[in-house]
Amino acid sequence: MTNKIRWGILSTGAISRAFAAAIPQSATGQLVAVASREAGPAAKFAKEFAISRSYGSYAALLADPDVQAVYISTPHPLHVEWVIKAAVAGKHILCEKPFTLNHADAMTAIEAAREAGVFLMEAFMYRCHPQTAKLVELLRAGAIGDVRIIQTTFSFKAGFNPVNRLFANALGGGGILDVGCYPVSFSRLVAGIATGQNFAEPREVKGVGHLCQTGVDEWATAVLKFPGDILAQVATGITVNQENVARIFGTTGSITILNPWVCNRQAADVGRLIVHRQDAAAPEEITIPVNVTSYTLEADVAGRAILADNVEAPSPAMTWADTLGNLRTLDCWRQSIGLTYDAEQPANYRPRPLRVRTGNVMRHGSVPGIDKPVARLVLGTMLEGATFPAPHAFALFDDYFAHGGNCFDTAHIYAGGLAEQLLGQWLKTRGLRDQVVILGKGAHPPCCDPDNLTRQLGETLDRLQTDHVDLYLMHRDNPDIPVGEFVDVLNQHLTAGKLRAFGGSNWTLERVAAANRYAKRKNLTGFAAISDQFSLAEMVAPVWPGCVSVSDAASRKWLKKQQLPNFCWSSQARGFFSGPAHPDNHSDPELARCWYSADNFQRLERVKELAKQRGALPINVALAYVLAQPLSLFALIGPRTLQELRTTLPALQLELTPKELRWLNLE
Repeated sequence: MTNKIRWGILSTGAISRAFAAAIPQSATGQLVAVASREAGPAAKFAKEFAISRSYGSYAALLADPDVQAVYISTPHPLHVEWVIKAAVAGKHILCEKPFTLNHADAMTAIEAAREAGVFLMEAFMYRCHPQTAKLVELLRAGAIGDVRIIQTTFSFKAGFNPVNRLFANALGGGGILDVGCYPVSFSRLVAGIATGQNFAEPREVKGVGHLCQTGVDEWATAVLKFPGDILAQVATGITVNQENVARIFGTTGSITILNPWVCNRQAADVGRLIVHRQDAAAPEEITIPVNVTSYTLEADVAGRAILADNVEAPSPAMTWADTLGNLRTLDCWRQSIGLTYDAEQPANYRPRPLRVRTGNVMRHGSVPGIDKPVARLVLGTMLEGATFPAPHAFALFDDYFAHGGNCFDTAHIYAGGLAEQLLGQWLKTRGLRDQVVILGKGAHPPCCDPDNLTRQLGETLDRLQTDHVDLYLMHRDNPDIPVGEFVDVLNQHLTAGKLRAFGGSNWTLERVAAANRYAKRKNLTGFAAISDQFSLAEMVAPVWPGCVSVSDAASRKWLKKQQLPNFCWSSQARGFFSGPAHPDNHSDPELARCWYSADNFQRLERVKELAKQRGALPINVALAYVLAQPLSLFALIGPRTLQELRTTLPALQLELTPKELRWLNLE
């Protein structure tokens, strides 16, 4: 091959030495540069492996225009920083496992690679070995029937040293991340193949483990339950030798892999699979010959993908979705044994520099009393889907703001107050309070009265580390209290500068009108906005007690006349338009209870039809319906991942005509 990928290596540790030794045997790559945090180690490494260039900083290597791809093998917590910087520099990336410290960091890094259009792969070298490909072939052919149980371990014994990366909390130490990631990856691969996919996500993760004095896991085990009730038993350790073998048990036999990780750094690992069939007199041993190490194999998997202009490697090598799923599972395993790294604790979390994109598509509106434009897409802060809340919140907040979003919906009750605390920490750390609109909520039953409103507002301001909330909404109404008492106390806080505007969430339009009549009569400020449910799908039953929906024709007529801003919660009908909804599918009982109706399913079919015509996702059409109304509407969105946020944004550019709006709503 005349055109080979020119590799640079970031870091000069033991695993980098294995990669450097492997590249000369590569059919697709050549090693041209190495970098360390100091010039001396880099120069020494370069001399040993006959590398032409060495750098005393990682940034200097990334600035080298001759380097096309980088192999990142720094300690785990540094991966996200250097993956992002490499992507911004336009370098293709092979990053050691674990890809990042947690799922939130992985989302951020992958989005950076996606935007830059560069290749990115997590370096699970066993996935690139033909032994793994042969295993996949056997499973797909039904060699052992239906898979039932998976057993796999990666463990070793190291002497305890609190400053060594294996035991250091600050370096993401412990067995789960260092080598426990292999059994999890293997189990997800096998369960996926067994269920007709490239990988599968566990529905349950239950783990136990022992934490040492530095707070990281010395040994740990977990049971994973996959679709089809496939069970996986995984184990790891850094101070105990275990049998590093993988076994797969099916309905008609089993497969044993004596060397599943094929991680010999000096010599080629010949693959061996032992297939035990119930109807066979003896086991069948399958040999898979190779003449290079797994590190050469993974370099060539990456190299071939780069040369073919593919940003992801083919299965069974690690794709981006596979990497994200693996880290989410590892997060759950760590969470189940009580292992949150010190740097992940909300009080300690220190985010990386904020990236702001150019050419944002965000649209903005206005709210009386607020002197800043308000994003039409409002980010919810309920922290749904978060395993480690601080990294997750900062990843979502950063990405939303970077896309031009500036309005955050939070509440006194969200995550027991943690949502407000993290939003406040993010605002303070980023220095963005003056650029952001905070939509805060309080007075949720049973604390829905003027006194509790005042108390909760004070607690909210303390948590947010600010002296005011831009828009403060009562989370619910209490019809037993005259509207005037609420209007009076809210005006007191408005006069004191604690609010810029106020209103009600889940208030009926009749009570809103009564509140504003009272305010006008008393020469006070009235409701500037509401937050009632609004979407294309009409809510059949309340999602929560006390919920109010205004999607019906009469409510829309009132809102159009008043032009009172409505911050629409469940603007996408809680996922009704995103795929799982079907008259025969009741796997999500709440979705069925609240949204299943003949009219809504007819709306769903029309959404799908229009989405196909426009080349959009159905969820984008449903959201565009809300944004296109001749009303003052702001759509609350609750993405659990950066991918969900990214795939939501195209709705901002999808223009619907009045005729299409009526057709979608069966009018």
